[in-house]
Amino acid sequence: MTSELGTVISSPEGPSTRNFAFVLTDTRVRRGQFVQVEGDDGAVVAIVNELFRGNRYFERAESISEYEKNSGAKGAGGFFTSFPAAEWEYAVANCKVLGAWKEGKLGGSAFPPSPGARVKEIDLEFLKQFLGFDEKNGLEMGEVLQHDIPARINLSRMLHKHLALLGISGSGKSNAASVIVEELVSRERERGRVAVVIFDVHGEYASFADRRRNPDYGDKTLVANDKNLKIAFHKIKPRQLAEFLPDMSATQLRELTAILSSMRKQMSEGQKAYDLKETMEAIGRAAMKDNIKAPLLAWISELRSMRLFGRSDFPSIKEALKPGSLTVIDMSGINSQKRKQIIVSYFANKIFRLRQDGKIPPTLILVEEAHNFAREKAPKGSSIAKGAIETIAREGRKFGVSLCLVSQRPVQLSTTALSQCNSFLIFKISNPYDLDHIQQSCEAIDADVAGQITSLKVGEGILLGEAVNYPLFLRVRARKSLKSNKAETLEELAKEFEEGAPPALSEQDVESFI
Repeated sequence: MTSELGTVISSPEGPSTRNFAFVLTDTRVRRGQFVQVEGDDGAVVAIVNELFRGNRYFERAESISEYEKNSGAKGAGGFFTSFPAAEWEYAVANCKVLGAWKEGKLGGSAFPPSPGARVKEIDLEFLKQFLGFDEKNGLEMGEVLQHDIPARINLSRMLHKHLALLGISGSGKSNAASVIVEELVSRERERGRVAVVIFDVHGEYASFADRRRNPDYGDKTLVANDKNLKIAFHKIKPRQLAEFLPDMSATQLRELTAILSSMRKQMSEGQKAYDLKETMEAIGRAAMKDNIKAPLLAWISELRSMRLFGRSDFPSIKEALKPGSLTVIDMSGINSQKRKQIIVSYFANKIFRLRQDGKIPPTLILVEEAHNFAREKAPKGSSIAKGAIETIAREGRKFGVSLCLVSQRPVQLSTTALSQCNSFLIFKISNPYDLDHIQQSCEAIDADVAGQITSLKVGEGILLGEAVNYPLFLRVRARKSLKSNKAETLEELAKEFEEGAPPALSEQDVESFI
């Protein structure tokens, strides 16, 4: 049985089919709370947008003056003892109508609730249906704010057409991403499992592979890092090489393509896979003009200096990606932004091609710091991975390749990629340019929602778009897996440095050295 919260009142603005206000009889009502009221179209569902308190006695200036005089004369509380002004106080909730629920179906509200109608707490089972939760197979992301019910979100609705996970640094993005990974990796076979690949910029997800600290995930996780990460050079197509080396001319690319085709033919006849060293030797032997040969040798030498290319891939995408598996490409030990760009471009393209051919399971690609890999405006050579990410954003859903783009600077993120995300999980954002950029990419964000995004607490976010029937404020649960041992706070970093630093030289040592 739901309890009554108040009574609908008549005002110049309503009640209407879009909004109404009610006077509270229960002070437990909070902003962001869902309520219901009976109307001609069925149960009208609304959300509390704002709360106001008033007191008619204090609306008059002379009353305030009288109050101040009497308070001074009688001491604190004396005035209220002789004149109970507090009894004149009231509270009003402004509500936005979300729709009407009639005979198990959600529709628009074609007629407003009546003044005097009783506003009630929303039935929680009804709320789950209204929001579109998947109680049986959903991903448990946390709790609905103001209602403390589990938010179980349908996997396909949230991820199939891509998810953008946005918010300022420290707002809870990485925790939310870890929760999504936990839910996907721990799913049973009969519920449908996908493979997960993370492009990890800061090493925040490598701890999933720790079998001792994270036994539920360790056996399902493979980590590749700067020490063992490799790209098979012979598998790179000339088109990709042109992306890696954007200053290469058409003539130079044509000459290089001819050399690579010849080497590929030799490989098909039984020779071992060629690498960069052998490619440089082949260029050196080739008959071509010096103004073509010299730059080609310089560029191939640059690629070789990255220590990234070899005769085989690691990780092997075809072998690593299994239903319910997690592959973490840890780039925290890589300083070169170009090297990171090449890694993301190559492996993202490979995942997409293999999935097109049905050789790997449906896959979620999670890209941390996505604005660095798919930047809206980037100089030539600094956006190598952008094409791969935008291609998957446009076409991935057709083949079961989904993106989760994690970013703290959405204004810098590719509009093409962001606009293809049909679901958004947004944490606190304070930069007005970022907020405006998100509003342009997501129609579900109106002025009321945008106003609340700036005041979210750590771990609180708003989920909207395809994932749910209506924008939903939720408190994301804490991750179950243990975090990386890397220091995070300034204090931890300072302690870590001092504990690992060599002892300071004494005055005697200094004198001896001199």
